[in-house]
Amino acid sequence: MVKKSHGYRARTRSLMSKRIRERGMSSLSQLLVDYEIGQRVDIVINPSVHKGMPHRRYHGRTGIVTDMRGRGVVVEVKLGRATKTLIVRPDHLQPSRG
Repeated sequence: MVKKSHGYRARTRSLMSKRIRERGMSSLSQLLVDYEIGQRVDIVINPSVHKGMPHRRYHGRTGIVTDMRGRGVVVEVKLGRATKTLIVRPDHLQPSRG
């Protein structure tokens, strides 16, 4: 028997794949958004950018920006009762509409 894979991107075949016409790098307007402390953001993983990618369990979650670290953004996300702190690149964030 083959041993089960437990990698960082295990079981993400549909979650971390783009549709055929969305493939390639994303637009510059998404990267040039300035996030401010206290702003609500949605974590939407961009699979074409591997740097600063959060774990797949946070895909689709909403968090609050608490700090900026170089090119990264520090986001606090509620996961059950726990509050998790993530350092995410802006490629995987978008301003929350709700």
